Amino acid sequence: MKAPERSIELTQVTEWNDGRDRTLQDSLATEEPLEIRVNGAALAVTMRTPGSDLELAAGFLLSEGIIQSQDQITSLRAVAPENGAKSNLVEAELKDAEFDRTELQRNFFAGSSCGICGKASINAIRVRGLRQPNRGFRVDPEILCRLPETLRSEQEVFSRTGGLHAAALFDASGQLIALREDIGRHNAVDKIAGWALLRGDLPLSRNVMLVSGRGGFEIAQKALAMGIPIMASVSAPSSLAVKLARELGLTLVGFLRGRRFIVYSGEFRCLRADEGKNLSIPPM
Repeated sequence: MKAPERSIELTQVTEWNDGRDRTLQDSLATEEPLEIRVNGAALAVTMRTPGSDLELAAGFLLSEGIIQSQDQITSLRAVAPENGAKSNLVEAELKDAEFDRTELQRNFFAGSSCGICGKASINAIRVRGLRQPNRGFRVDPEILCRLPETLRSEQEVFSRTGGLHAAALFDASGQLIALREDIGRHNAVDKIAGWALLRGDLPLSRNVMLVSGRGGFEIAQKALAMGIPIMASVSAPSSLAVKLARELGLTLVGFLRGRRFIVYSGEFRCLRADEGKNLSIPPM
């Protein structure tokens, strides 16, 4: 996957290696603020890696429950300053979108590493009316085991910087459908959500999403907003993510590395009955 423009910055560094030092050029993952405005008013500021900004904004609006469909977006555009500087602003014009702007502004100032921490409540998700994902979708465990290597091989920016998270969408055969990178894992997921929303592909009822790093609550809620049946991560999920997955029927897989993974919820989608019978993870 080709790295998006502005996603990488070059800098000069000094390397020390086994008693010798040298000057060389290094690549850094870009981190810049993105402001999202809705109907002319500021809604959110998030630190992100430039690239796929319209997808990020659209996915953010979807995954946070501000909109439910592409039809509610009248226009979506990146706004460049008059002085010709790079754009760090996306403006959205929405219709039929009712929300408390004051409350949203209080909750939606997010750092690139923490996600949308102010709405970490299963009750808030329940009120939004998210439904259980497709119960008929299945993926073979052998295919799941191949996904992390595919993800790593396609991470262009990470391969040059070592400093980005990724979210990738796969079909039941393990075919890579879409991949987005960002300095914030929740931003990478929102870019996938926005990509699908703007293409009219929601719900993603026959797909697996794999994320780098941990599988936190905010990532699980975004997966559910997209209608994704199986969410996997290469690291651990959080306790709240597990509770949410079990309540709303999301298959949640963690520690997906090599030929091993842990299923925290919804094992019927990725294990045969005889394979899952020895699972002893207690309810939470």
